[in-house]
Amino acid sequence: MSADATVMDQEFADMIDSFFEDADTVLIVNPAPNVFQTVMLTAASFDGDLPHMQVLADPDVLKASLDDFILASQVSDLIDQDSLELRTTGDIARSSLLVSDDEVVTVITLDGELTGLRSADGDLVENVQSTFSDDWEDGDVYSLRTPPLSRIQETLSEDFGDDVEEDFMMVVESVDTIPGEDDELDEVAIALLVAANNEVLLYDISKWGEDTGVASKATFSRTKTRLEDRGLIDTEKVPIDVGRPRLRLILVPDDLGDVEGLASQVSG
Repeated sequence: MSADATVMDQEFADMIDSFFEDADTVLIVNPAPNVFQTVMLTAASFDGDLPHMQVLADPDVLKASLDDFILASQVSDLIDQDSLELRTTGDIARSSLLVSDDEVVTVITLDGELTGLRSADGDLVENVQSTFSDDWEDGDVYSLRTPPLSRIQETLSEDFGDDVEEDFMMVVESVDTIPGEDDELDEVAIALLVAANNEVLLYDISKWGEDTGVASKATFSRTKTRLEDRGLIDTEKVPIDVGRPRLRLILVPDDLGDVEGLASQVSG
């Protein structure tokens, strides 16, 4: 690291925000899980024109990080906006780096907190870019199946009304990760609880889930049965002109906003 490298005293997320302001493209090399999460969430909330981001990561890091629906849906938004590309490689035993056309940030952890060593040394930047450009070209494209969060919000509002979309986001924003520690209060369970709070038909919310890519109708059906068994939702039959009656979902608990209580009951 060159002599003009400086230790960033500001919060790591603020440093990333500042880094984005000055960059047209950013290559993110070998991010640790907490680095990947911080960079992606900072990008998702960035107020301005994002640089084009290229992430070259260990496949296990991406797989584990993107198991969280909240993070994955926002990353999917960035991909959908053509602001982000994800690639993987198994041979990348180096520190986490952020590289723009003009700067390099080496990410380290001090006292349990992320810190960036930032340098604008021209020779260093050129050397790092040269080193990792071939690695990027040789990396494997990582495909993310989680739908963008903006699409989920838009389709919930269009198909079921603003109340359903607002309920869904209220629950999502009340938890840190989805699924949580017990892997039970996932996006399908949340969608069903929200649908039940608004007395939506099981057929309609399941079709929505499959059409948007959240999960299959079979997954919605299995999760509905589990929530019924836990006493969280009930159903009533709604006759239709042709075929078997549809099932209307009904929320048993009084307060959808008691997310902690719901999560505890869902987890059993």
